[in-house]
Amino acid sequence: MRSDDDARSGGSVPMPRQAVTMQDIADRVGVSKALVSMVFRRVPGPSAETRKRVLDVADELGYRPNRTAALMSLRRTHLVGVMADIRNSFHAEMVEYIVAAADEHGYEVVLGALTPTHAEPKVVETLLDFRCEALILLGTELGTDVLDTLGERVPVVVVGRRVGDGAVDVVRTADGKGIGTVVDHLVELGHRRITHLSGGTGTIAADRRSGYTRAMRRHGLDIDVVEGDFTDSAGTVAAGTLLGRSQLPTAVIAANDRSAIGLIGELRSRGVRIPEDVSVSGYDDSVLAQLAHIDLTSVNQQPREQAATAVDAVIQRLDRGRTESVATVLRPRLVARRTTGPAPEPMEGSRSGVS
Repeated sequence: MRSDDDARSGGSVPMPRQAVTMQDIADRVGVSKALVSMVFRRVPGPSAETRKRVLDVADELGYRPNRTAALMSLRRTHLVGVMADIRNSFHAEMVEYIVAAADEHGYEVVLGALTPTHAEPKVVETLLDFRCEALILLGTELGTDVLDTLGERVPVVVVGRRVGDGAVDVVRTADGKGIGTVVDHLVELGHRRITHLSGGTGTIAADRRSGYTRAMRRHGLDIDVVEGDFTDSAGTVAAGTLLGRSQLPTAVIAANDRSAIGLIGELRSRGVRIPEDVSVSGYDDSVLAQLAHIDLTSVNQQPREQAATAVDAVIQRLDRGRTESVATVLRPRLVARRTTGPAPEPMEGSRSGVS
C-alpha cells in the first residue's frame, strides 16, 4: 500500500543502491578478492593487463573504496604528513610537488597547516593522530632534541633547514651560498652599500645572514643588517628604517620574497624607484616573485627537486629498510629580474634615491 507521498510522486520511493564491493569486481573479472585488493593498494604482483581489467570493471560498476575501513583493516596507512605554513607561497609550491611525488609511489599526503593558533607541536601531534607513517616538515624550527625524539617514532624529513647529526633526514639548499650569489650579482652591477633585511633568529634566517656576511667580507664591503622576519610587514617596517637614515643603501637583499615585496611596496609609495634608486632581491623564487608586475630578482631553491628528494627519503625508510639518517644539500640558483640594476650614481647635496 502506497503512502500519500508515494501517490503524489507517482511511484514508490526508490531503494538505495547497494554499494559495490571488491568481491563484486573480483567475480566480474574472474580473479580473487585478494588480487583486487592488491591492485587498489598498488602492491607489486598483478600484471599490467590484470590491473587495467580490474580498474576498468571498478569504473564500470561505480566502485568507491571505503578508505576508513581500509585504514582500520590494514596495519599500514600509506599516509605522509606534511607540515607547512599556509601563508608561505613557497611552502604551497612545495606541497604541490610533494603530493605529485607521493602519488607516484602510492602514498597520500595529509597536510598539517601552521597557523597563529596551530603551532608546530600541535600540528605534528595531529598528523600523528591521523596515523601518518612519516612526516615531512617544511622550514621547521623545532629543536634538535625534539626532532630526534620525533624521528625515533616515525621517519622524519626536515626540508629547508640545516640540522646536525641525528635521527632525521634533511633536504635543503645551501642558503649561505645562495645569498652569496646575490651579493656577487650586486657587486658586479657596481653596488657597494648593500643592506641585508634579516629573517629573524631561526636557523634558516641565520644561515642566510651568515652567507651575506661572508660574501660582503670577501668583497671587502661594510656589513649592514636591518632586523626583520619572513613577513611582508617586516619589509614595510624596514623601508621606514632605511628612509629615516641620512643615506639609502643602493641595494637590499631580503631574507625571503615576502619581506622583499613588502619593502618594495613601501619604498615605491615613498617615491623611491626600484631598481633605479635601490635594487632589491628576495629569496625563494616563489610564485609571487615571478608575477609580471613584481618581477623580483630572487634565489631559486629547486622546489621540485627538494620535494622529490624528500619523498624518496620517506620511501627509502618505509619501503626499503634504510635506518641511517641522510642529508642532501642542493645548489640554489640566482634568477635575476627587473628589481636589480646598476648602482645609481652618487647625487650631490641630497640623499640617494629621494628627491
